[in-house]
Amino acid sequence: MSTTKHSDSKNDINSIAVFCGSGDSNDEYIYNQAYEMGRALGNKNIDVVFGGSKLGLMGQVANGALDNDGLVYGVIPEFLKTKEIVHRDLTELITTQDMHERKLKMHEMSDGFIMLPGGFGTLEEFFEIVTWGQLGLHKKPIGILNTEGYYNDLLMMFNNMVTKGLLKKENLDLIVVSDAVEVLLDKMEKYESTHEAKWMNEEDQT
Repeated sequence: MSTTKHSDSKNDINSIAVFCGSGDSNDEYIYNQAYEMGRALGNKNIDVVFGGSKLGLMGQVANGALDNDGLVYGVIPEFLKTKEIVHRDLTELITTQDMHERKLKMHEMSDGFIMLPGGFGTLEEFFEIVTWGQLGLHKKPIGILNTEGYYNDLLMMFNNMVTKGLLKKENLDLIVVSDAVEVLLDKMEKYESTHEAKWMNEEDQT
């Protein structure tokens, strides 16, 4: 996906925010890959920042990191903070007033972002972070773990947006993609953004 400049040097990635579903998925491989993402981050000493839930793929990512001596930070809004939802074995649980503050906090705490399979909430978090990158508010690597082609249709839509002239190729290139955990993390470590925010001017308007 990304043709943004890459180099052999490593990004200083000490923490990654993971966006993913709070459901278990009926696909065992997707479920297990969430654990593998956490395990890989723990083994690399990369802190996990996530939504704080013990449920579904979110819980799997946290467990994978914690089982491998990783540090895991949950960020959860007050209205979701119940005994049934919150993961109780985290390094730290941070409570926010609302969803917007949650995303700001996750952005602040993270050196990069990864989207695993999920639903509307996962997409919403991902698209806001991508939009912030497009606007030049950060230059942190943004990855998609495309497990078993889960996001193939979404990636096709992205390319169609470029073809139709409604998305700049350089903005699409903010995103790195792989269907393998280790490959994706390697791409993110080597990612080097050359993106500059371009604001719409009169010539761009239709």
